[in-house]
Amino acid sequence: MPRASAADAALTARRLLEAAAALFGARGFADVALDDVARAAGVTRGAVYHHYGSKTRLFAAVVEHLQAHVAAAIVAAAADPGAGGRTAGPEERLRAGSHAFLDAVTSDRTVRVLLIDAPAVLGWQEWRRLDAEHAIVELRDALADVGIADDLRDALAAQLSGAMNDAALWIAQHDDPETARARAHAALNRLLAAALIATD
Repeated sequence: MPRASAADAALTARRLLEAAAALFGARGFADVALDDVARAAGVTRGAVYHHYGSKTRLFAAVVEHLQAHVAAAIVAAAADPGAGGRTAGPEERLRAGSHAFLDAVTSDRTVRVLLIDAPAVLGWQEWRRLDAEHAIVELRDALADVGIADDLRDALAAQLSGAMNDAALWIAQHDDPETARARAHAALNRLLAAALIATD
C-alpha cells in the first residue's frame, strides 16, 4: 500500500509539473493561478500546495525541469552528430550541442519560462545557478574538449551562452520565427567558427 501511495504521489507531482509548464509557457507566470494548474492537472488546489508549497516553488520546479530537458537535448545531439556511423570529433560535438540548445530553448513553452520569466521570478542569481548546473556544464565540457584553455573557458562559455540566449529571444519575438531560426543557426556557425580559431 505505501508503495502504491508513493507512486500515486509521484504521478500527481508529475502531472502538476507538466500542467504548470504548459500554462506558464503559454501565458506567463503572472497570468497563471494555482487554481488554473490544479484544474489542468485534474487535482485540487490543496494538492498543488502539498507537492510544491507555493506558486513560486512550483515555477522553480518547472524551470529546473525544463533546464534538465534542454541539457538532455544537448547531450543527445552531441553524443551522435556523426554521419554514416563515423565518430564525430570534439568540434563537431560542440556545434551539434550548441545548435541543439538553440532549438530546445526555443521550443513552444521553454523560451518564455526559462529566458523571460525565470530571471524576474527567481532572481538573477538563482536563474544563473540553475543555468550553470545544466546547459552551461555541457558547454564548458565541450569547450574543454576542443582545447579552450582553463583561463578562458568560463569567460567564453558565458559569452557563447549569452549570445545563444539572446538569439533565442530574438527568434521568439520575430514575426517569422522559422526564418529567424535559420538565420540564427547560420550566425551561430560563424560565432563558433570564430571561437574555435584559437584552438587551431
